[in-house]
Amino acid sequence: MKSIARKLALLGLVAVLPAMAQEFPSRPISLICPWPVGGSTDTHLRRFAELAGKQLGQPIVIENRPGAGGTVGPGSVAQTAKPDGYTLTQMHLGTLRIPHTQKLAWDPVRDFTYIIGLSGYTFGVVVKSDSPFKSFRDLLDYAKANPGKMSYGSTGTGTSPHLLMEEVSAKTGAQFLHVPFKGNADSTQALLGGHVMAQSDSSGWGRFVDAGQFRLLVTFGTRRTKRWPSVPTATDLGLDVVYSSPYGIAGPRGMDARVVKILHDGFKKVLDDPEHQKVLDQLDQELWYRSSEDYATYARETFRNERALIERLGLLAK
Repeated sequence: MKSIARKLALLGLVAVLPAMAQEFPSRPISLICPWPVGGSTDTHLRRFAELAGKQLGQPIVIENRPGAGGTVGPGSVAQTAKPDGYTLTQMHLGTLRIPHTQKLAWDPVRDFTYIIGLSGYTFGVVVKSDSPFKSFRDLLDYAKANPGKMSYGSTGTGTSPHLLMEEVSAKTGAQFLHVPFKGNADSTQALLGGHVMAQSDSSGWGRFVDAGQFRLLVTFGTRRTKRWPSVPTATDLGLDVVYSSPYGIAGPRGMDARVVKILHDGFKKVLDDPEHQKVLDQLDQELWYRSSEDYATYARETFRNERALIERLGLLAK
């Protein structure tokens, strides 16, 4: 009799285990933002996390871990996070580029599970509204006449805001003084304080442009923005420099496929939510949805292609 009872108890336990395994998520999820509080990425991810938490039934908590061109946060996930789906990170183009410019302890393709592609930045160069530079041509002319004196802030060495200016320099002969920061919130404060003459960044500067504090000189998309249609693109000015720098969300390698699907499906519902589109419109960003499989393919291909760009600019790690 005891033997039968024991067998029934074991069978009951076996039946419960799959149900327990399906209870993801059962606690809050951490989403690493590798940029400081107050920047465009932080603004986007906080609203995204709020909406995604409702879809998944658990809060998603933003943790800001800036530094090293936005690689500190993803690096910590690759090296220390458990592949249980409870620690995720924003993955940006710099994570696929910077490993070519410096030695890192992690690999952006091998050490991550790619979950979903979200959006892409609008990049531009701004100056203070009282700056003598009325156009991007004015800025370039000054940089050519005063080599190394035209200072600008960016989100760090090897990031898109830095490399697009390197490309501008290579194509025009203008020589800039690059001042790297941990994120666009810091570089914005530097421009406001007069510590740099310009800022190359994503659209975190947008509210300052709208408030009349900054002047937007140029953007680097394939077409002019809806929000500032009078501002020329670099292509309009005859410069073949186009950047969008798409990004998404990933976790550490080895994540269970079922957990990845739960996260992907919950996040995808957020991308289809009009409330999410509002924050993208606020930042003048476009939707860049990629499935888990497509995002992983993009990462592999981009990592390979970025090496060619880094070599061309002479920034390849030795």
